[in-house]
Amino acid sequence: MLPHSPHLDLEFNDRWLTVWFNDPRRRNPLTTERVDALLELCAALQIAPVQGVTFRGRGGVFCAGGDLKSFRASFQSDLSRDRIIQLSLRAADLFDAVAALPQFTVMAVERAAMAGGFGLACTGDLVIAADDTRFSLSEARIGLTPAQIAPFVVARIGMPAARRLMLTGATIDAREAEKLGLVDQIVANENMGKALIETQDMVQAAAPQAMAAIKRQLVGMPFQTREQQRHMAAVSFAERMLSEEAQEGISAFFEKRIPKWAGG
Repeated sequence: MLPHSPHLDLEFNDRWLTVWFNDPRRRNPLTTERVDALLELCAALQIAPVQGVTFRGRGGVFCAGGDLKSFRASFQSDLSRDRIIQLSLRAADLFDAVAALPQFTVMAVERAAMAGGFGLACTGDLVIAADDTRFSLSEARIGLTPAQIAPFVVARIGMPAARRLMLTGATIDAREAEKLGLVDQIVANENMGKALIETQDMVQAAAPQAMAAIKRQLVGMPFQTREQQRHMAAVSFAERMLSEEAQEGISAFFEKRIPKWAGG
């Protein structure tokens, strides 16, 4: 059972979950309440029968990043340094949680992905952008830093591009984002739904538990020594070889049929 929140709209269909940010009037910011709702959802998805998750914004806009309205209010409420650190670490929890989801994650980015929204896009397995989308790490232009999203941005587009975009706050379009490796696929606005369906069909041909194991290995690799990488890879492969899923997949290959997880 997935948790429900007024700060997210959830749509579940055929093992696929679409998570909608539902405050388009404010360009779907990452408010404290929305971050909490996303963290609760990510925890539930660890054991949910869901193979893929799409993150998308209502009103044709993805996410404008942090909640600037609450930032401004914090100046007036004398928010303490320790409390700000706690809130920043909570944001780190969110980006870590989305990046580590066992499901295949798709970021359907439309119109704008700014600041934290840019960072959130970087945590996805696949980024599909509408052709009129704009991306910006705008924090420096209002006296802030990208902070918790920085490692995910660097991992996605590399240090040179990350340095340029973080230090200047420049806005780039979907074509440049594709050249940098941030965007995997560009579509016309009216074709976003079709592209998402095609992606779901492609992903659902893959074995769900094998996909989760691959993601665990990839998430852990940057923090491991070469010996740890070798050991983790060997253990993961052995567990997969002994799994019912692998037995089904290999049997289906030789019997020239579709595996059960793909509708066979």
